[in-house]
Amino acid sequence: MGQTLAEKIISEHAGKSVKAGELVIANVDVTAVQDGTGPLTVQEFKKLGKSKLNNPQRTILFIDHASPSPRKELSNTHTVLREFSKDYGAVLSDVGAGVCHQRLVETFVNPCEILVGADSHTCTSGALGAFATGMGSTDIAVAMALGKTWLKVPQTYKIEVTGKFKEGICSKDLMLHLIGMIGADGATYKALEFCGDTIDNMSMSERFTLANMAVEAGAKAGLFVADEKTREFLKSRGREDKFRTLKPDIDATYERVIKINAEDITHTVSCPHTVDNTKTVEELKDVKVNQVFVGTCTNGRIEDLRTVASILKDKKINPDVRMLICPASKDVYLQALSEGLISIFVEANATILPPGCGPCVGVHAGTLADGEVCLATQNRNFQGRMGNVEGKIYLASPYVAAFTAINGYISDK
Repeated sequence: MGQTLAEKIISEHAGKSVKAGELVIANVDVTAVQDGTGPLTVQEFKKLGKSKLNNPQRTILFIDHASPSPRKELSNTHTVLREFSKDYGAVLSDVGAGVCHQRLVETFVNPCEILVGADSHTCTSGALGAFATGMGSTDIAVAMALGKTWLKVPQTYKIEVTGKFKEGICSKDLMLHLIGMIGADGATYKALEFCGDTIDNMSMSERFTLANMAVEAGAKAGLFVADEKTREFLKSRGREDKFRTLKPDIDATYERVIKINAEDITHTVSCPHTVDNTKTVEELKDVKVNQVFVGTCTNGRIEDLRTVASILKDKKINPDVRMLICPASKDVYLQALSEGLISIFVEANATILPPGCGPCVGVHAGTLADGEVCLATQNRNFQGRMGNVEGKIYLASPYVAAFTAINGYISDK
């Protein structure tokens, strides 16, 4: 019987051929935590009584969720991670370096590897052809100590996308459409395996967006076959030698096959307070916004900033709108500076935030007032997500975000 991509990667790490539904112990290549989950992971690791990490060079501690810290309590948790890094030799990605998921694909994860992270959007790295998934802090502590984890091999949904997007449509619209179709729990503990000529033609940036939001449908992982675009991305990051690829077998067994025609996708928006509460921009043109936020591990990459800059150039943000722009990493920030994008944003009256999670997690920067509406390029719009349960969050692509900032209401032109 043939294997899916998830089954093949896990088989390599379990040392035997595995199939969906099987419980296995698998070797782990990379472990990661962030400042929200990391202190508990450190605590649990120390309870294990281990004197060293299994693989310190590939144990990454990220300070990104409250970066820089807005409160002394959070500053103290940052100190925990900094001291642990020094004591055990783990890699520290400190304030300003960027969001963990962007940093992981930029620097730390390679095709066909297994990454486990104490953050639900760890699945972003699946776009590189890795099996990347989020776990609890205790599970990550064990993986850090032993270099292994246990998991159930997931069933796979094959997401086959064919055809060409209409002008201005991008992978964020596709993913919101898919989540609206199957529901926020429609792929619980499944692997989403993306394929089709539309996927083949996508940039790595757009693939990262799809993989990132796999968990918003409940998925364990979002997977892509590593191809020449993957190789070129790795080359640009100085690790072309890490390229390799695995492909699903022709006779692989899928629990479900979902076929989507890219030409049918329109500008799609998730409405409060769930990601699967989707509507088209046309249905939301009477929704006025107070804030627009562009950034995060979902849409804070250089391609996203270029899209926004191309629309904002020589224009001004609506005076009733605050626009916040947050590059996903230091490298993205530097590239945006070199390309003149930051100047375009500032001249349009946007506010630039340091690389990190910022408003997305509601810890600092961009907290909404009671009754305010924000349109954001992030991945979640749960009630209270941006720091106020009385606020309302709509999710959309950078393209829609830029026009919305100019017009003051949800719009795509």
